[in-house]
Amino acid sequence: MTAPLPASSSSRRRFARPLLWLIVVAALAVLAWWRLAPAAPAPAAPPANATPVRVATVVREDLVVRLKALGTVTPLHTVGLRSRVDGELLRLAFREGAQVQAGDLIAEIDPRPYQVALARALGTQQQNLAELDNAQTQLKRYSELQAKHFVSAQDLSDQQSKVRQLQGRRQTDQAAVDEARLQLQYTRITAPVAGRMGLRNVDVGNLVRSSDADPLATITQTAPISVLFTVPEPDLPAVVAAVRANPALTVEAWDREERQALGDGVLSSLDNRIDTATGTLKLRAQFANADEALFPNQFVNIRLQVSSSDAVVIPNAAVQFGSKGSYVYVVAADATSQLRKVVLGPADGERVSVREGLKAGERVVVEGIDGLREGAKVEVIDAPKAATDTPQAGA
Repeated sequence: MTAPLPASSSSRRRFARPLLWLIVVAALAVLAWWRLAPAAPAPAAPPANATPVRVATVVREDLVVRLKALGTVTPLHTVGLRSRVDGELLRLAFREGAQVQAGDLIAEIDPRPYQVALARALGTQQQNLAELDNAQTQLKRYSELQAKHFVSAQDLSDQQSKVRQLQGRRQTDQAAVDEARLQLQYTRITAPVAGRMGLRNVDVGNLVRSSDADPLATITQTAPISVLFTVPEPDLPAVVAAVRANPALTVEAWDREERQALGDGVLSSLDNRIDTATGTLKLRAQFANADEALFPNQFVNIRLQVSSSDAVVIPNAAVQFGSKGSYVYVVAADATSQLRKVVLGPADGERVSVREGLKAGERVVVEGIDGLREGAKVEVIDAPKAATDTPQAGA
């Protein structure tokens, strides 16, 4: 006979059964709610096979075409100041690096030996002038006496010859005086042109000679100043045509990194032949350089304006080249790409003009071109920007 269960075990069974039924009912309720609840909307997917691109808007504007070149700032005048006479250097009247004007005193040589030479020449001149005056008086008397046959014709002829001899000596004496006065003037060295002084090569008290190899100092004209630069032979026809239309073409000078404009000038001259060694033609541009932003022998970047015209303009990055010529991809209104053949015109830096194939207001692809084809879906990932918004070198 089975022994009866303990009272505590029987009580636990009575409480466990209702709890189990409650868990089963709750699980069935959750399952029913999950099946009947509406499904959450799925996130929107991008258009199938859409290629992300960046675009630029085609614009019509005045396109200024410039040729880029490398140039060197070259003074219009560089003068080495040398003494024309020998002597002791008494004074230097300039400050190194200072601006001087034409005619300003630069240096002074001891003038005393040349003052003595001038006085000697003047004395000799006065002596010979007195002798000439006496000879002319004698000639006048001889002429009167010969008319009365008191002197011979030979005596009159001799006196006439003496007067002519003394007249020639008078001219020689005057030349000697002028030379002595000129040598005295050479003891004062003045600036022949306006410009900036360089460093001195000699000190006061030294003996200077006209045969010295090194100048006392150098004057370099800085305002105005010129820039020498070269253009390649293929660009020569455009430059010559522009010069014939406007001899004073605009020239811009930029620093070595093309970040800062140093000045605006005009084209002043072209060389008369092409350098066969480099295949380039040398040109000179002149700049006012009032602020002295251009310094002699400075390396600069040059932009020579050769033409200006109203044109349809796009960035260079939009242009592609194939076996059938140049083309671009245009974004149509239905967000598809269209291959468009174009005829290009002159270019200026990062911009190029289009003669045929595009019109202002259309959008051309500038980034993401590699994955495009005719009729492909595209997705513009930023707002359209005008063709002129493309950064240019030096901007």
